[in-house]
Parts: sequence; C-alpha cells; structure tokens
Amino acid sequence: MAQVAISSVAKAFGTVKVLHEVSVDIADGQFVVLVGPSGCGKSTLLRMVAGLETVSGGTISIGDRVVNNLPPAKRDIAMVFQNYALYPHKTVEQNMAFALKLRGTDPAVVAERVKRAADILDLAPYLKRYPRQLSGGQRQRVAMGRAIVRNPQVFLFDEPLSNLDAKLRVQMRTEIKELHQRLKTTTIYVTHDQIEAMTMADKIVVMRDGRIEQVGAPLELFDRPANLFVAGFIGSPSMNLLKGTVKNGGTVKKAAKPVVEIAGTAFPMPSSAVAEDGQAVVYGVRPEHLEIHPDGVASTVSVVEPTGSETLAFVRFGEGEMVALFRERHDFKPGDTLKLKPRLDQVHLFDAGTGKRL
Repeated sequence: MAQVAISSVAKAFGTVKVLHEVSVDIADGQFVVLVGPSGCGKSTLLRMVAGLETVSGGTISIGDRVVNNLPPAKRDIAMVFQNYALYPHKTVEQNMAFALKLRGTDPAVVAERVKRAADILDLAPYLKRYPRQLSGGQRQRVAMGRAIVRNPQVFLFDEPLSNLDAKLRVQMRTEIKELHQRLKTTTIYVTHDQIEAMTMADKIVVMRDGRIEQVGAPLELFDRPANLFVAGFIGSPSMNLLKGTVKNGGTVKKAAKPVVEIAGTAFPMPSSAVAEDGQAVVYGVRPEHLEIHPDGVASTVSVVEPTGSETLAFVRFGEGEMVALFRERHDFKPGDTLKLKPRLDQVHLFDAGTGKRL
C-alpha cells in the first residue's frame, strides 16, 4: 500500500486544457472518489495516475516515487475498467492469472493468489467458466479479482458499475466497499454517480471543468457545500436552490429580522449567514429539511411521487417551485395547499454572483 500525491497536475490536448493544476493528497489505505459530470476531467486524471495518459504539468507520486515518466507496468497499480476488459477465450481462472504468468510468477504462487481472490469474491464455483457464461456482476468480480491477485499498492476503478442494472449496482457498491475494508489498499474510484460517491468514499473530490470544486468527507460536503455547484450536485433529490434578495440584511442589527424575498415570498434567513441588504442570493434548502408548519410558506402541490419509504411533493408558491421530501406517509393530492417551513439550522445561503457560500 502507498499514499498518492497529485500536485498541481495539468493536462492539455494540443491547445485545449482539460485539467488545471489539480492537487489531491490521498493517504495510505484511503478510499477516494473522484466525482463530477461527464467531461469534468475525472477519468483523465485517473488515467494519468495509471500512466495511460501523459502529464502536461505537475507531479504524481505513488509512495515515495514520482511516477510521471514510469510506464504503467512499473507503477504497481491495478485498474478495473468500466467494460470489464476480460479475455473472452480464457476462463475466469486464466483471466485472473494472466498478468502474473506474464511476469513469470511461480505457478504455485499464481494458484494461491487466484484461489484467495476467488474466495474473497465468491468466484470459486466459476473458475472454469468463460466470460460469456457469467452475469454482468460476475464479470465485474472477475475484473476485480484480476486486480486483487496482483497485490498492487493502489487500486484504480474507472466507473466500474455503469454497465450494471440498478439492483446490481447497489450490491456491487457494498461488495467493493467491503473489499476495501478487508484489503486496506489505497483506492481511487471514478464515478459520475454522487450516490456511489457518498456511500463508498472516505474522501470525495468534486470536479467540474478540469478543476476541483471541493474536497472533503461525504457528510462534510453534504452538510457544508462550498458553493452552488457542490450544493446542487451532492444529494438526491437535489437541494432546492431558490433565487432571492436579502431584505433588512447586513451586519447592523435591526428591529425586523432579515429575510430572503423569493418570488414575492419572505423566507427566514439563517443567523449564521452574513449578507447585505439588497444582495442577490441563492437560498438553498434540501427537500428533507422542509417541514409542514402553521407559519410556513403557503404552497400548492403540483405533483406527488410516492416511493414507498418516502413521498416527494413538488410544490409551487407564487412563481417559485420547490420539492419537499417526507419519510412519513401522506395522502397528498395535486391542488392541495401545504404550509412549508425550512429548518433554519439546515438552510444554506450562497452569493448569486460568485456562487460561494455565505
């Protein structure tokens, strides 16, 4: 195992810059998820760590070695791809053993490592099968087993669950997390799915347009997003982000409590936020932090989405819209009026111009 240090790393394809001096420190044994929308540069960064892309600027270190100019085979990493990348003409056992045999590893050691990996991943009954005889989840396990037998310092996962159905993705998420807890190998995992990031990571790196927006523990990003992008990206369903204007704000204490006027409706302003009177802001409140209250904002239900364990209510107030989430059962109907009040200790306020948290 080893720590990974990504220092001021840049990447350009010709005159097009796709990564802009990205820096991330990954501790020994840590599970770090790179997350962001398509085209943000997360897979490019992973491929640079793997040695599949050249580094245009900055340094990448694995352990105590700068690996910028090392070929992939000498970096002591193992990568699991989105499309499994299995040899169709080889059995599960042969696929898992192939890299070790290329190295000239002792056959007894190869057999021992393949058996160990197969036991960890519940693949022992399938060792003589070919990839075409396996389900998608089993193929992904084989790809993981091929990585495990190499006993690398760092595991790299490039959106490994994207080709699986929803139920299998949930199962494989758990299996990958459990595998990491067992092996304690430093892991870098790329995904566009923020649910995967939240449930699996020790640390999340949120990326956009080749830059890092925020780095932190999953709940830290959820509870205190640094800007509008992170606030809207982390969390499902997404945070309500409502454009408004501060009234009676500022640092001078006034008789009237400061509020945020949104679509002609006054919303209470969190006491922790500092904003000037008349300042354009974005009022952020997660759907689960809206409560039915007699003093709440009168809102009209437009759509109801029951999921079983939760109920989502899409509501309108004046010209504004938001979503409320309830974990208790409600028999809402379109046209019903709800009085919704945000939990002030869970409200986020952002500057409308810069997008930064106030």
